[in-house]
Amino acid sequence: MMLFRMMSWLQGYLVIHVTGEAPERFVNMAASRGIYLWDVERLRNGAVMLKVHLKAVRPLRHIARRTRCRFRIRQRSGLPFYFAALRRRRALALGALLFLTALYFLSSFIWFVEVKGNDKLDSSQVLQAAGQAGLRRGALKWNVDPAAIENKIVEQLPLVSWSGVYIKGTKATIEVAERIVPAEENNRPAHIVAKKMGVIKEVLVINGRQAVKEGGTVSKGQVLISGEILPVEEPVKSEAGKKAEPPKPSRYVHAKGIARARVWYEGYSEVSLVETGKRPTGREETRVSIKFKGKEIILSGGPNEPFEQYETKTFVSRTPQWRNLTLPVELITMKYFELADFREERSRAAARRTAEERAYAAAAQSMPGDARIQERWVEEVATGDSDKLVRVKVVIETVEDIGEEAAFKP
Repeated sequence: MMLFRMMSWLQGYLVIHVTGEAPERFVNMAASRGIYLWDVERLRNGAVMLKVHLKAVRPLRHIARRTRCRFRIRQRSGLPFYFAALRRRRALALGALLFLTALYFLSSFIWFVEVKGNDKLDSSQVLQAAGQAGLRRGALKWNVDPAAIENKIVEQLPLVSWSGVYIKGTKATIEVAERIVPAEENNRPAHIVAKKMGVIKEVLVINGRQAVKEGGTVSKGQVLISGEILPVEEPVKSEAGKKAEPPKPSRYVHAKGIARARVWYEGYSEVSLVETGKRPTGREETRVSIKFKGKEIILSGGPNEPFEQYETKTFVSRTPQWRNLTLPVELITMKYFELADFREERSRAAARRTAEERAYAAAAQSMPGDARIQERWVEEVATGDSDKLVRVKVVIETVEDIGEEAAFKP
């Protein structure tokens, strides 16, 4: 059935309306003479609506006279009628041909180049190596050899162990796999110092000398594990006539270890019992315009602001640069979000809960991810305007590693 419809569209067919004394005789005589009719439909007034191929119209005129019927063409469909319309509108046909030619021409270039898989390596280095092999924005697709580009990238960049180049449409994707380079061991002399104030809970020395005791308070920058190893003092036996040996020098190492300490964080927040302001209503409007040489043409959306109170977000899209040519055309999309005034009254208990949540978030903002929370205190701060505001202070006690490396010169 699908093949028949396609062949009918290629050959051209008509939808005709048959009226007269005996439309049934018209249909039967046409069928008896080998003329194929389909989608035959009988109407209420006795007329018949049907479809017939274009080449069968002339024989139907003779049949209409024999059966004293008349028919009118209601619809013309198919490829021959499209060609006839194009012959009458040559400018439109020429424009469509030029458009398809330009589309094919522009699709023959690579307009976008994307780099994937690089972590340590900068994308500009990969693009530069690929450009030396001919892969850059504005290059013809049939002049690009993916295998040569892959070899060039591996040859130019020692950090790349494998590369792959894939071209789809006007976009080229470069995938790279970086070599795993073992990190060099740092043997420079260094201390482990405190990066914040706290009370030492435990010290684990891997390399170096412990410089603080458990339970002691340390300040920021204080040495926790020293990279200076002092010589061991041995008892000296006094012998007559024997010279004293000179003291042994200190040994310097790159200190390693963990120094966990108790650290406290504070957060403060205040919440009004009656809060007023502006907030989004959920309604939004979009305006799209084209900016060319300082002139802006609105494509959709009105020229005036859609709301009395609003906030906006603007997105600007520019045409891609081709070689050294950049078109001064920008597509500007501006979104308007409606705002409305609001007044919210809270109970004292609800205001305290909100203040606690905000104070806790403020205190936790500076906490590292590996910190273990031990205890939390919440205190309401009483002031003279407590009938309008609820003020809360939160203190969080954590245990965390406060050590960081600090190089030094012996």
